[in-house]
Amino acid sequence: MLDTLQLHGFLSQALVITDRNDFFGPSSSDGGSLKYTEIGANASIRPHQDVLIAAQVLSRRAGGDGSDAKPVLDYGVVDYQMVSNQQRTFGVQLGRSKNPFGFYNQTRDVAFTRPGILLPQSIYFDRTRSLALSGDGLAVYMEERVPTGTLRAQIGIGDPQAGDDLRSTLRLDNVPGSLDPKRSAIGQIRYEHDGGRVVAAISAADANARFDSSLPGLSDGDFYFKPWVLSLQYNAENWSLTGEYAWRNSGLENFNNPAVNFDVTGESWYLQYTRRFHDSWQWLVRYDSLISNRDDRSGTAFEASGAGPAHSQFAQDVTLGLQWNLNPRVMMAAEYHHVDGTGWLPIQDNPDPSETRRRWNMLLFQLSLRF
Repeated sequence: MLDTLQLHGFLSQALVITDRNDFFGPSSSDGGSLKYTEIGANASIRPHQDVLIAAQVLSRRAGGDGSDAKPVLDYGVVDYQMVSNQQRTFGVQLGRSKNPFGFYNQTRDVAFTRPGILLPQSIYFDRTRSLALSGDGLAVYMEERVPTGTLRAQIGIGDPQAGDDLRSTLRLDNVPGSLDPKRSAIGQIRYEHDGGRVVAAISAADANARFDSSLPGLSDGDFYFKPWVLSLQYNAENWSLTGEYAWRNSGLENFNNPAVNFDVTGESWYLQYTRRFHDSWQWLVRYDSLISNRDDRSGTAFEASGAGPAHSQFAQDVTLGLQWNLNPRVMMAAEYHHVDGTGWLPIQDNPDPSETRRRWNMLLFQLSLRF
């Protein structure tokens, strides 16, 4: 059994510089912010040929007060494959597993698996990442190899992670009480054609949480998040074209104060082109769009209600990126963003939305190591 033991780890450190607004720390002053660090270590072992035990501990600092840098269990599963042959695989996972959401969610914290330093923020939110990241419960997966490619499917039922980032985004951080996860479900169907030349996927989720209020006069309430993500990618020898579209319905309900309840449907999409050259280099160009409310795309009604600036309800991001793999274990990257809107700007770094600027620029540099 010990011959099957595998240990891996990674470390990434970034410098974030913005001309306006703050992203992952005080990036708009003092020469930028170094408060974007990812450190992880994982291990796996097979006590039986059909059973895999795997876990990863992650320490991630992304601005704020640094409290999120405390090491946590990123995932920890017991994986039992009931069927495993050349044609199909069928298995179950029990424990904390990464959610199959879009193309990148399950490996989003490992820099070597990302096309750029940041994933498209319109779909892979970093300011509310805990909700989409993982869940505690049971997951069932299958893989069927057909003559033209491979069909994969996964569905999980359990409790999502409802962290402080979600509570802050819902503006419940100053309301006495607790936000606790409720039974939720997530699933994905993915098809890889011709050895991965064309990849298509559809992901859906029904994530829920309960807010138990301790504020006199305010009842308990519920949070719900129901996204759909359509993903498509074409891979050639030296380049890839990737696009994803997300439709998101979310809200708060059952509070006795109508001002707290809301129901909105937003949409996001991005189109990304990556080019590989000189064996160890890659560049990318991406356009990323976020609309928080399809019925108020410009945010004018939101601003008129006194809830905040209009530009906090959308974001259009043009990204240019460059990666250099010095060797299989060391990678350096640089990235430039020109953003119109603050729809995905971290609230913990910008507590007063009225002080944010609509148009801003961001430059990132990152060094990543793995073993």
